[in-house]
Amino acid sequence: MGENESFLKFLFDAIFVAFSGGRRYKAWLTALLIIIIFGLISYSYQFREGLIITGMRDQVSWGLYISNFTFFVGVAASAVMIVIPLYIYNFKLFKPIITFGEYLAVGALLIVIANVLADIGRVDRLHHMLPILGTPNFPQSLLMWDMVVLTGYLLLNLLIPSYSLFKTYHNTKPKRWIKAFIYLSIPWAISIHTVTAFIYGGLVARPFWNTALMAPRFLSSAFASGPAFLIIALLIIRKNNEILREEISDRAINILAQIVAIGGVVSLFFLGTEVYTIGYSQSAHWINLKYLMFGLEHNGVYYGRLVPFFWASFILTLVATILLINPGTRKNYRILPVACFLIFTGLWIEKGLGLVIPGFIPSPVGEIHEYMPTLMEVMISAAGWAFGFFVYTLLVRVSIAIETGEIGSYGGMSRLDYLRSLKERRSSE
Repeated sequence: MGENESFLKFLFDAIFVAFSGGRRYKAWLTALLIIIIFGLISYSYQFREGLIITGMRDQVSWGLYISNFTFFVGVAASAVMIVIPLYIYNFKLFKPIITFGEYLAVGALLIVIANVLADIGRVDRLHHMLPILGTPNFPQSLLMWDMVVLTGYLLLNLLIPSYSLFKTYHNTKPKRWIKAFIYLSIPWAISIHTVTAFIYGGLVARPFWNTALMAPRFLSSAFASGPAFLIIALLIIRKNNEILREEISDRAINILAQIVAIGGVVSLFFLGTEVYTIGYSQSAHWINLKYLMFGLEHNGVYYGRLVPFFWASFILTLVATILLINPGTRKNYRILPVACFLIFTGLWIEKGLGLVIPGFIPSPVGEIHEYMPTLMEVMISAAGWAFGFFVYTLLVRVSIAIETGEIGSYGGMSRLDYLRSLKERRSSE
């Protein structure tokens, strides 16, 4: 069989198995599709009427869409926390979970792209950002740098695990050239969240974001939220697959949980440093932080819609971090997914509504416009989430099918013999 024919067979088998599964699997895909459909209906209304249907105005021009963009860039970058131990330090326990981590970056970046497209408003004018067709202002524009690094990282995380699965499908070893792309993905992962942080930090008129800790804060929360989501996914995979129950070890999950705990501690430390430095010195962006933490009073009117969100984020992150630091609760598989969900939610609030919105309140001329997302925004944003989860689910399903020998070429061996040989090859590597 030629290379083209073998690739087409791999592709057809992957597509077929991606949409096959049990009732719960199909019900999950159906629920995501329903959310996507309702989101597209809402987006059609936004496309027709404009961004006026959202809670954003001239005073607050970034809202829920950019909040999701900011957070999920970090989730995508977190794949490096599995890539480095496996490929740099040969930590073999992460080998069975590497494709799930790399494909998580793909799902997260699709959520990023969906929310950016929703925020642009007029997607029919998107070609103005492209070379030749438009005027992208590269390399002067940081936004274009962000577009380049995000697109590049998406392609890397599609190529690397897909090539690995293609080789596993045919029971052959990957070629050495793929290592160049693996090593390239490591600094690239750091760059995507760093460039995003620079977009905020470079806006001089928004002092709330003018801090040297912006990029480190982004990365610390990314290295907590991404692995936290991956742990929940791995626990679900293990529960529903007997073969991977042995492959995905308790030790690998425990180490991921320790990474989440460290990320949570560092995130809380950075937050405390910011609060002390800004609050004690009463510097220029104290008023933005004061609005976030305690609210503002202006002309007898109290503005404090984000105050409950800030304290909820802080409490959720703190409680989750304590649960993850303690070995007894960290190794308890009933408590662990709860702790991961809490820290994921807490950091989404902090890096979403708690970071983006206060930068606009008050405006540079002193106006106060309180932002809250409208129902339309929530539905469009939920569709972006559902789209990313939908694609991630399909990719995970294909990964499981190939890794467990459900589909693939076994070289004349039975499926059971193939699985045994695969396990022996992994233990010898």
